Amino acid sequence: MTVLRTLAVTSALAMAALATPASAQFYFQSHDMSGPPIRGDEPGLPTLPGATADEVRANLVWNMRSALNVAALQCQFEPSLLTVENYNIALANHKDEFKKSFDTLVKYFTRTAKGAKPGQTAMDRYGTRTYSAFTTVGAQYGFCQTAAQVATAAAYAPRGAVYQVAMNNMSAMRNALVPWGEERFPRYVRIDTRVWMPRLDDACWDRRGRWQDRKCGSFALTLR
Repeated sequence: MTVLRTLAVTSALAMAALATPASAQFYFQSHDMSGPPIRGDEPGLPTLPGATADEVRANLVWNMRSALNVAALQCQFEPSLLTVENYNIALANHKDEFKKSFDTLVKYFTRTAKGAKPGQTAMDRYGTRTYSAFTTVGAQYGFCQTAAQVATAAAYAPRGAVYQVAMNNMSAMRNALVPWGEERFPRYVRIDTRVWMPRLDDACWDRRGRWQDRKCGSFALTLR
């Protein structure tokens, strides 16, 4: 009985740790943020000049980590997204791969800035730019929904597969920085509050409330 009880408790804790987020719906139909897989050196993406293949890979992984970190801070208004929980799980499960990416980036900036101290300064600037690039207000709903999906993918990914998660999802993360709204219905619903009414000035009516054709012409209704 003791063994079974321990197994049950362990299973329950494991399921809670890797809980998938509920499908938080901000719209009846959200915009499709999906995009093609990327390597990290495509035109238009933040790149590292003169980077090796390993450094390009590290840059992409670190960009994903930065995006999920920002989401963990910005998306707590909707707890069912589990952005904090799954981000922390991803950090724990893939700490070796994230550390390798960080160390690779440090070596890149040390090499390109020609020294450890200027390299550290360049690394700090890189970190600030990377985090700032994923800070959004107008696109927060779409960004948080997308980040929740990516955080779940990273949390469940086998160890050593974080780069694959980044390849498959960073297009969506960048697409989610553009504000989108409801796509099932018009974003702004215009309601016409005008009504059909006749002229109400006293000159057009006699004392008994009858319309005066001679003074105001034929009786007609207009939108007012």
